[in-house]
Parts: sequence; C-alpha cells; structure tokens
Amino acid sequence: MNPKYISTVRWKFIWAFMLSAISGAGVLTAGYQMVNSMLYLNPAPSTGKHTAILRWIINHIGSAPMLAAAGIISFLFFFFIFTKKIISYLEEITSGIQQITKLGELHRIEVRTTDELGVLAENINIMSDRLQHSLMEERAAVQAKNELITGVSHDLRTPLTSILGFLDYIVKDRCRDEAELRYYADIAYQKTLVLRKLIDDLFEYTRVNSGELPLVTEKLDLKAFIRQLTEEAVPELNLADMTYTVHDHTEETLWIEAAPKELVRAYENLIANAIRYGKGGKKLEVSFERDEDEAIVKISNFGEMIPEGDLPHIFERFYRAERSRSKHTGGSGLGLAIAKGIIDRHQGRITAQSSSERTDFITRFPLCKR
Repeated sequence: MNPKYISTVRWKFIWAFMLSAISGAGVLTAGYQMVNSMLYLNPAPSTGKHTAILRWIINHIGSAPMLAAAGIISFLFFFFIFTKKIISYLEEITSGIQQITKLGELHRIEVRTTDELGVLAENINIMSDRLQHSLMEERAAVQAKNELITGVSHDLRTPLTSILGFLDYIVKDRCRDEAELRYYADIAYQKTLVLRKLIDDLFEYTRVNSGELPLVTEKLDLKAFIRQLTEEAVPELNLADMTYTVHDHTEETLWIEAAPKELVRAYENLIANAIRYGKGGKKLEVSFERDEDEAIVKISNFGEMIPEGDLPHIFERFYRAERSRSKHTGGSGLGLAIAKGIIDRHQGRITAQSSSERTDFITRFPLCKR
C-alpha cells in the first residue's frame, strides 16, 4: 500500500470538521435570508401569531446565545453525517477484535479503505490468521505428544513383556535342563537388545529434533562420503543376499556443508531401510546427480512397493506401512524420522517415491558456493 495515496483518518476528521462548520454557517445564513424574505413580502405590521414569531427570530437571530445554540446544533448534526462511515467502521473493527479474542474463533474484517483504518483492519486480519495458525500448531503439538507417548509405551512394553516372561520362567526354575535355560536366556537377551535399540533411537530422535545442539559443519565430498557408507554396509547386504550398484550421473565433485557424524546416521538409516525392505529385489542402488545448485543422492531398492496412502506418512515417528508393527520388518519406526530430522537440519530435503518396480529415497542438499 503506497503511503502517497493514503487518505489519513486525521485529515478526514479535519475535513469533516470544516464541512460541518461551513454547512452550519450556510444553514444559519440561509435561515436568516429566508426569514427576511418572508417579512419583506409581508412588511405590514400584524399581530398575527406567525408574524410575531418571525419578527422575534429576526430581532434575536444575531444575538450570541441564539447563534451559539443554532451553530452548535448545526455543527453536531453535520459532523455526525460526515463521520458516520468512519465511526461505523471503527465499531466494526472493535467488534472484530472482540471476536478474535475469543479463543479459537477465526474472524476477518473487510478492508474497505486505504487509510489507517484500512491498514489496521488488514493487520488485524493478519494477526487473526497467525493466531489461528498458532492454535492449530499447538493442537498438533498436543496430538503429536500424545501419539509419541502412545507409540513409546507400545514399543517399550512389547519387548519388556517378553523379557519379564522369560526371566520369570527362568527364576521360577521351570526349565527342564540347562539347554532350555540358555535358550530362554538368549531370547530375553535378544529382546533386551531390541529394547536398547528402541531407547537409543528415541534418544537420537529427541536430540536431533530438539535443535539444541548446533551442527559443527565442514566442507564434505558427498560422493566419497556415500560410497564409503555403502562399502561399510556390505556385510549387511551379504546377510540379506543383496548386491549394490552406484550410478554417477555427473562428473563433478559434489561439495556440501555438513556435519559428517550427524549425516552418517541419516544415511545409515536410509541404507538399512533399503536393505530391510529390498531383500526381494536382491539389489541396492545408489545414484548421484546435480540439479543447478543442488546435490542429489538417490537410495533405491527393488522390493515391495510402499502403498500410495502410506507414502506421505513414512517420515513420521513410529509410522510403519505394515500395521503389525513387527520388529522383524518394521524396526523401531524412528529410523526415517531421524534421517529426515538430520537432513532438515542441514537445510536439505528428503522425499520418497514408490512404484511396483522400485522405491526411491531422494535427498537434496545445497552445494557449497565457490
């Protein structure tokens, strides 16, 4: 809104004041001339009631009390007429503010002018939108907290129940021999490892998403970094009877600003996820590209397709595409959420796409400025 074209409320009131004064004076003058004209047309003395009143007005219209009373009445009348729209708009704005102060109620005020009142109405609308957005974020945060508590409770209780069950069996000497005792102890131990992994993932997720620890970044060769991580994943690939290939679609070195220790966790989770769900396809694929000022890394597997309805939610904490929440296939449900949190902190982006042939996790980072 250009201030050059703003007609201020102050000048509107001054203009209304001047118009009211001029209009009041005009009414007084017109009334004086009208009464004089009526007496001029009928100059003969008369004792008639109407003529006597007119003569009394003529004799007293110039007196100070009469002028003051008529002037004030005329001024107030015209001032009300000229400022009626402004006052009405002020009342509408006041009413709108009262509506906005009611918790959770969204209200918009029509912006009808370009003066300060119009600017005020526009700012109130912006404030109302921000307030509504804040309320929605607050409700989402409360819901997320409840979901987090529910997810943690479920995922901690499941292995803990198994551990307690097997230990109870051992403590009460129900084992028939040492071999059975070792068998149940081993199961309890494996469940304990699952429990520790979940607690570690939960701690890592909280640490990454709290943003309390600043990233200590350095210039990083993204290609060499990912190649090394893929090589380190060969033992897991062999256990899953999988191989890997690397496709480099750009000859340039992709330099980014990153914290290597943080980024390691993100890509370890993405590679582990690709191995967990890509066993059926027997292959892991890593590719590098450059898109203008962005470095792109794609981690792909050729296993089961992620359902279209699940795809938008896979980076949410404790979300698993399979509803059984099985630890054998679904992990802790925090791996992808942790990866996204780390990549977001690096000013990067992560997306996923899936078809019946392949599933791709695509990460993008801004390249270092030369």
